Amino acid sequence: MTTRATRGSCLLLALLALATWSGAEAAEIELLSTVGMQPATPELIARFERATGHKVVATYGLAAVLKQNVLDGLRADVLLLTSPLIDDLVMQGKVVPGTKLDVARSGIGVAVKAGTPKPDISTPEALKNAVLAAKSVGYSKLGASGVAFARVLERLGIAEQVQAKYKDTQARAGDMLVAGDIDLAAAQIPELMAVPGVEVVGPLPTGLQTITVFSLGLATETKNADAAKAFIQFLAGPDAAPVYKAKGLGD
Repeated sequence: MTTRATRGSCLLLALLALATWSGAEAAEIELLSTVGMQPATPELIARFERATGHKVVATYGLAAVLKQNVLDGLRADVLLLTSPLIDDLVMQGKVVPGTKLDVARSGIGVAVKAGTPKPDISTPEALKNAVLAAKSVGYSKLGASGVAFARVLERLGIAEQVQAKYKDTQARAGDMLVAGDIDLAAAQIPELMAVPGVEVVGPLPTGLQTITVFSLGLATETKNADAAKAFIQFLAGPDAAPVYKAKGLGD
C-alpha cells in the first residue's frame, strides 16, 4: 500500500472513531480562515461535521487582519492563513510549534464583470495597458494578493496613475465588480471564481505572478485540542486535495 493510501486509510479510521462519540462529547471548533480559502472550506467543513459530529464555526477575513485579531486576544482553535503569517504566529506564541501544515496555493488573477469585454493581460505590457484603460481598479491593500498586485503596479511604473482610480475592495472584489463599483479587479483567482457574475480574465503574466501558500496551525489557546487536531488533519489530508483543486486552490 502506498504512503498516500496508508495516510488516507488511517485518517478514515480516525474520523470513523470520532464519529462514534456521543453527542455530549462533540466539540465546537473555532476556525479563523482567510477569505482566500473560503471557496473550498464550507464543503470540507460539512464533510468533517458529518463524519465526526463536531461543529465548526468559521470566521473569514483578510489574513493580515485575522492575524492582528489573534495578537489582540481573539481566541480560536484552528488558524488557516497565509504561510508566512502562521510562521509569525508560531514565533509569537499563538500557534503551537510543529503543527503548521501547508494545504493549498493560489495565484493572483484579474477579473471583470460577466458580459463585459475581457482585456488582454497576457504580457506585462498588455496588463499595463489594460489597467490604464480601466475606469476604476480594485484590490485590497491589506490582502496578500493586493500587496503583491501593488508591487506589480510599481514594477510596471503606473502606481501613481492607478492611485487616482483605485478602490479598496477589502474582501469584496468580486461583489464590487458585480455591483459595478469597479471595472477591473485583482485578487486570488479562487476568490474571483467563486462569485457569480464575475469572469476571470486570467492569471498575472509570467514574471509578475505571486503564488500564495495557505497553511493551517493549531492555536495555542485552543479549548478543544483533540478535535482541532483531527480537523487540521482532515483539511490537510488526501480527501481534501480534490476539493482544493476543483476550487482553483490546487497544489
